[in-house]
Amino acid sequence: MTRLLILTAGYGEGHNAAARNLAAACTSLAGPASASVVDLLAVTSPRLNRLARRVYLAAINSSPRLWRGFYAWADRSRILPRHLWILHAELRALQSLLARERPAVVCGTFPLYAILLDRLARTGRLATPFFNVVTDSISIHSLWTRPACVGWFVPNDETAEVMRGMGVPPERLHVLGFPVSTFFCDHARELAPPDLAAGATPRVLYIIHSGVRHAGETARRLLAATDWDVTFAVGRDERLRRQLDRLAAGRPRPAQILGWTNEVPRLLMTHHVVISKAGGATTQEAIAARCPMLVNQIVPGQEEGNYELLRRRNIGALVETPDAAIAALRRAFADRGAEWSRWRAALAPLARPDASRAIAAHLLACAAAAASAA
Repeated sequence: MTRLLILTAGYGEGHNAAARNLAAACTSLAGPASASVVDLLAVTSPRLNRLARRVYLAAINSSPRLWRGFYAWADRSRILPRHLWILHAELRALQSLLARERPAVVCGTFPLYAILLDRLARTGRLATPFFNVVTDSISIHSLWTRPACVGWFVPNDETAEVMRGMGVPPERLHVLGFPVSTFFCDHARELAPPDLAAGATPRVLYIIHSGVRHAGETARRLLAATDWDVTFAVGRDERLRRQLDRLAAGRPRPAQILGWTNEVPRLLMTHHVVISKAGGATTQEAIAARCPMLVNQIVPGQEEGNYELLRRRNIGALVETPDAAIAALRRAFADRGAEWSRWRAALAPLARPDASRAIAAHLLACAAAAASAA
């Protein structure tokens, strides 16, 4: 029997990152095979899922206004919960998966699954408790709150307050943080950026996502300045990587150009500032690393709350142009990093680097109780 079944979907890295990190935490606490991760949408309808993901990425990158309208409509609409026949294949596949795996507890990091699980429970086809791991902050879509979950894990108090206002019972809300990699917790005492107050050179990390406007120009401006060391993570954009390699060749200060990398946690913990879009995973990883963030893109809807969380806490800045990014960095690092120090201190109450293990421990305890009662 699988103790914990984690359901995810590839619509934004936050869902997959949360599922992956939660499974790793379960393994560290309870051993191999204590948790399994399944992207049911990809397994059930792979071609349709690939097409839907391409449409999603095109919408958020090329037509943000159109995506904003669709997101708002879906938030208000009750069509999906009432017409689950459109997901008949997924519902049938989920029922088969549950029968095969026989998990003690189910946890979803994508809101659609709790709706499917709720339908199975209401029709007497599921007795297994199920939870939601909410991967957004503040701007919470109603799909997260509609099913009657046993509990919701939320990243911060602000999000819990919003969800209470949406009718979620307070006793079912668990403010344990976003399940980031356990690397943040395991290396918190040994990894930190150099001391700006002692005269260290600032380190800037720029995570470049597809679809971000002015990405190339911002990178060139960062390289042209000599106020800081800079690291670029360009993902799988080899063309941009080669361009930046050429530009960095004669730079007097260090510059590192990385392609796809699994070292983002280490980079966040050893750099003073990260420039990135306000994705759920990236924002929460920056918070866990206490690395102030300059946000250069916000996907309408789900990412607005991520930036709003930082804005309310007076952390970082919104930098939608290269000029704004350079100006924000110079303000942050002036007077030996006085503004940066305030940002970093403001991140401390939000940082929950042990969130994955805390959530995993809660779920494993529920699994043990469910197994005992069976």
